[in-house]
Amino acid sequence: MEDILDISLVQLIAAYIFVIILLFIVKHEQIGNEWQIILANFRMTVQLVLVGYLLTYIFANPNLFSSIIILLLMQGFAVQNIYGRVSDISIDLKKIIAIAMFTGTVITIFYFILIVINLNPWYQPQYFIPLAGMLIGNSMTGISLGVEGIISGLKNNQTMIENALMLGGKPELITKNITSRAFYQAILPTINSMMGMGIVFLPGMMTGQILAGATPLTAIKYQIAIMLGIMGSVTLTVYIMIKWGSRTFFNDRLQLKTEL
Repeated sequence: MEDILDISLVQLIAAYIFVIILLFIVKHEQIGNEWQIILANFRMTVQLVLVGYLLTYIFANPNLFSSIIILLLMQGFAVQNIYGRVSDISIDLKKIIAIAMFTGTVITIFYFILIVINLNPWYQPQYFIPLAGMLIGNSMTGISLGVEGIISGLKNNQTMIENALMLGGKPELITKNITSRAFYQAILPTINSMMGMGIVFLPGMMTGQILAGATPLTAIKYQIAIMLGIMGSVTLTVYIMIKWGSRTFFNDRLQLKTEL
């Protein structure tokens, strides 16, 4: 294995020229939101540096409890991120989102680690944390898109749904097209990513392994496996959320709630 090509501090600082270019264009074209761009880059830098030091310690001191705690923290931040992306969601739907995120991702993470790559011990942080992060992050995006799809679909078809309910229609059947469309929209980014992978772009995990010295074929096998794992995680989490979450928009009398 070849030595990993390191990046010096000066070289890293040189990469911030791209931020300066972006700020110049935004300022010149009077687009605005310069401070948001600066804040985003500042937060990215600080957060990644802190995570880098934390992971260095955790990798040097592998521990079952630390891996579990980090998994729970990632889950908690992901759920809060979903709540922040989608406004005005009910308490019941928030509960379903949390359950869907935890259930779908945990099942996929442990299946992937124990069956697909047969990691022993399963909590090795240099494998467990990055893999869990990729599955949770993509599932977070999927659920966010799924929730937005359901809400917009119900709002746009509110009159039709209420009329169908008055005629005795069941909510599950009435909203079938809406939930199906929301599910497809939620998994579409994953499908599109898989469509262009290898030809349009080299995915992040594969690129990282190649830069770290792995052979392209080994990197490809890992990338295929993780993409299938991501697809499985997104599918499970979004399906659970849509299956049970869509019911929270109706009351006990099978009426569409008015706070849409």
